[in-house]
Amino acid sequence: MQHRIVVLGAGYTGAVAAGRLAKRLHREDVTITLVNPEPDFVERVRLHQIAAGQDLTPRPFGEMFAGTGVELKRAKVTAVDVDRKTVTVATTPDRPEREALEELEYDTLVYALGSGWNDGGVPGAAEHAHEVSSRPGALRLRDRLAALDAGRPVIVVGGGLTGLEAATEIAEARPDLDVALAAHGALGDWLSEKGRAHLRKVVDQLGITVHEHTGVGAVEADGVTTVDGRTIPADVTVWTTGFAVHPIARATALELTDRGRIVVDATMRSVSHPDVYAVGDAAMAIGPGDKPLRMSCASGVPMAWQAADAIAARLTGTKVPHVSIGYSKQCISLGRKEGLIQSVTADDQAVDKALTGRTAALFKELICKGAAWSVANPTLGMPSRRRRVVRQEARSRTQAQAAA
Repeated sequence: MQHRIVVLGAGYTGAVAAGRLAKRLHREDVTITLVNPEPDFVERVRLHQIAAGQDLTPRPFGEMFAGTGVELKRAKVTAVDVDRKTVTVATTPDRPEREALEELEYDTLVYALGSGWNDGGVPGAAEHAHEVSSRPGALRLRDRLAALDAGRPVIVVGGGLTGLEAATEIAEARPDLDVALAAHGALGDWLSEKGRAHLRKVVDQLGITVHEHTGVGAVEADGVTTVDGRTIPADVTVWTTGFAVHPIARATALELTDRGRIVVDATMRSVSHPDVYAVGDAAMAIGPGDKPLRMSCASGVPMAWQAADAIAARLTGTKVPHVSIGYSKQCISLGRKEGLIQSVTADDQAVDKALTGRTAALFKELICKGAAWSVANPTLGMPSRRRRVVRQEARSRTQAQAAA
């Protein structure tokens, strides 16, 4: 019998894990099912570009996984039972009126459902703010921005990487709009001195008004109210203050953090259920300095490599690799013409070295292209030779089923 591997979510981490497993294991030994509601790959790190009116190259999974043995199942995950080792999915995700529930059984589960935007419980945010953490959200924001007349105010709430990229991309694409950024702390306060100076220069050149040390306490249709009672007018509010993990895991018996992330070991294996691996934003993994890895593509892709290699090693009876996952850079696009590549320590602390300007923008573009390339070419840093699954695993399952 074939070992059944089910991968939930086809973002960067899920798609990379599925492809890497297909390269490591024989099709005669395993089935790999990739569950995702959309038929093509979404480059999440470019969603601010979509919001600003740019079109991206389509990347259909049918082409990306052609000939690999990975089966794409277009469906939405509705439940996971880690004790029964089943996943319930709703098929035909684009036709809700014809939606049907189906149950998938697995021997190994890779949970890569990721995260979405987090309104933080701020009054009015869910009703009035826009987000750029999903393609539907980015497309809605795109339409809303396109409908704005010149001179209308737009505010981006959140001074992290997502907020900086969204604000600069919108300001560059629509210099006729009055773009503002509300940051909880100082602008780019985690960056090096050189990085902060360049960020300030670009923001000023783009005409972005920065409200530093500003917390937003409420969102209305015509603007935001700060926690100290000030009103900042805005026809459009873009919310980028953080991410919330997919809620499915909370309804399972998996060991989770208080934020709903799955607790995993160094091989991305659930500490409570050894048949489950979690990667990307859904997982709480520890990196250098005993610090949790941050929610990012920079963390998620190496996590996917680690999980896929560990699964393949355990199934084939070979040595399980343990690779430390750390950081070297934070890559920030500041529109299409400017960028900032901030060098960091392995535990993500900024150092003095930083690349700026047009060169940095080109470097960031290469990083984005490389991330998308890794989805369809998941063999980076590993031999592509497939290994056979140890047959004892299949025999044990057959014997257990017969006994039941």
